[in-house]
Amino acid sequence: MKAEIPPQTRYPDLEQEKQLWQRGVVRAAGLDEAGRGAWAGPVCAAAVILPAEESVLETLSGVRDSKLMTARQRAEWAPRVQNAAAAWGVGWASNDEIDAQGILPATRLAMRRAIEALGLPPEHLLIDAVRLRDLPLPQTVLIKGDWRCLSIAAAAVLAKTARDALMAGLDSQYPGYGFAQHKGYGTRRHQSALDALGACALHRRSYAPLRARLLPADESLN
Repeated sequence: MKAEIPPQTRYPDLEQEKQLWQRGVVRAAGLDEAGRGAWAGPVCAAAVILPAEESVLETLSGVRDSKLMTARQRAEWAPRVQNAAAAWGVGWASNDEIDAQGILPATRLAMRRAIEALGLPPEHLLIDAVRLRDLPLPQTVLIKGDWRCLSIAAAAVLAKTARDALMAGLDSQYPGYGFAQHKGYGTRRHQSALDALGACALHRRSYAPLRARLLPADESLN
């Protein structure tokens, strides 16, 4: 039995895309999200359609699972992804939508909005771990898709850089929380800020760590 290559040492390939290209499906959109586990801010999704050319693998040779890339590497490769892509789009679901619907439905909503933002209708979706059941499009759901499939990895880079930039930009509007540093994730600094300042308008109040810290007066803001 062939041993699986650890994600830390593997770069994504075009095997999924090439199978579709060989069937005449040239507009395959990779989708991934960023921010599902954060305590504050929106969830962001990106969709990327790569050109049906094997040379794109070399063009995007530095793209891999975005979690294994540094912030500087992601910032370097995001515009290269945009330039190389046949189409790309970014979609969002706000923290209020997350609280109202739950994180998984909100993630699907952000993905649908990313697809709408493509400007080029996809023929097939390659998605990291999520199925969009309400979309009448053929879909391939891949576990660890961001380290297996280049289209998904490229989408992950765009989602992560877009969300990080948004949270950094919101830092001055909500001072004291450190959003520019932790991007809304539950770091010790973020927890200390919540204990000192309480929740702000960006926080996902339905999340257990937030509910545990809400003052009775805050409940009316749900």
